[in-house]
Amino acid sequence: MIASISLDLDNKWSYLKSHGDDSWQDYPSFLHTVVPRTLDILQSLDLRITFFIVGQDAVFEENRQVLRSIADAGHEIGNHSFHHEPWLHLYSEAELADEFVRSEAAILDFTGQQTIGFRGPGFSYSPETLLILNERGYLYDASTFPTYLGPLARAYYFMHSSLDRAERQQRKQLFGALSNGFLPLKPYRHKGDAEPLIEIPVTTMPLFKVPIHFSYIMYLATFSRLAAVTYFRTAMRFCKLNRVQPSLLLHPLDFLGRDDEEDLAFFPGMNAASEFKLSLAEQLLSWMDKRFDCVTMLEHADAFDRA
Repeated sequence: MIASISLDLDNKWSYLKSHGDDSWQDYPSFLHTVVPRTLDILQSLDLRITFFIVGQDAVFEENRQVLRSIADAGHEIGNHSFHHEPWLHLYSEAELADEFVRSEAAILDFTGQQTIGFRGPGFSYSPETLLILNERGYLYDASTFPTYLGPLARAYYFMHSSLDRAERQQRKQLFGALSNGFLPLKPYRHKGDAEPLIEIPVTTMPLFKVPIHFSYIMYLATFSRLAAVTYFRTAMRFCKLNRVQPSLLLHPLDFLGRDDEEDLAFFPGMNAASEFKLSLAEQLLSWMDKRFDCVTMLEHADAFDRA
């Protein structure tokens, strides 16, 4: 069974922006720390995954080499929007088109890859987005997050943020609605007149629809590493039993700890040391590599298309 793996390369400024911290406007970055660490682990396991890159990061000259190193290592590059605003669903069609034009151009310039896969920031998702993606020749979208726990995650996020009322209203669909739990776990095609997009959902545990992406596992591991690893392995076994080909999601903070970024302590799991998280990430990826044919998102979409 195949399993696709992807990493949403949200930068430090994007976390601060979503959190309501004005210091994001200085565009602080941790790319030069997290990217080499991630590539080293992937190289040691001979894994190729998909990195969803934010267009704004691809504009800065100082990021050119580190972003290029991702493509040079053979990984697929996906589009993660230009401004990384989780309220992308509020954009007009003209604003969405501009968002994609800018992000595609910046990513192509720095990495040499034309993006044909997209994931909305904060799982932001709308019919208008799908329409623009289809018009621009994208093969797949990966923005759906089938879980009932979106409102709970949003409430936790708001409780630990400094957002004002207007900003909370803007982010009211962050992590999705309760109804997202009824979305499919397996890939499917969106309806449409033209060749419809393939949707590859971020996998949650079959039947229970609880999260299994690495950030959630890292958070559980701060209480018990054994329990977190057991939970993850159980989820993967549920996927096999239910014939769900997993699409696993990683984030930069899965490879960073409190010793790296003290001002991101508001994020769950950031009280752990980087050594602990790197060790756990390598353990889980190695376990996956032994039991699944681990592929990029593009390869996952191609496999669905052929089937």
